[in-house]
Amino acid sequence: MFWLPSAGPDDRHAANAERVLTATILSGLVRAMAVAWEPEWAIATSTAHWNRIPEPHPTRLFGWVTYYSDQVGRVPPLPAPVRMERIEEKGTLLILLTPERFTASNPEHVALAERVRELLDRAGLLGPPLPSP
Repeated sequence: MFWLPSAGPDDRHAANAERVLTATILSGLVRAMAVAWEPEWAIATSTAHWNRIPEPHPTRLFGWVTYYSDQVGRVPPLPAPVRMERIEEKGTLLILLTPERFTASNPEHVALAERVRELLDRAGLLGPPLPSP
């Protein structure tokens, strides 16, 4: 896990956060991780959204930008405005697109995330880790 810049109380990092915390940059970062490291899954999401994940945490998580390898399972059709992109022959990248930056304080964003989470859970994508080879 690594942390990206965010605007703090003194806003020293606000300009960096504005530049980096976009769907385009985050999806590029997650795409690069999927190609380089071939993980089962990867996410980019806010701390506020992370804190909304119910206890106990599922084994694989879901966020603003999410990647699932084909080994984990097939991603089901998802509602608009979610964008799905194939990453080589490795897996699928999901991006929760909204007119503005995805935030856990926006009820419409949270409702979209919850609908998508339910569909991913039903498809078994939030289940236990894969057995070691």
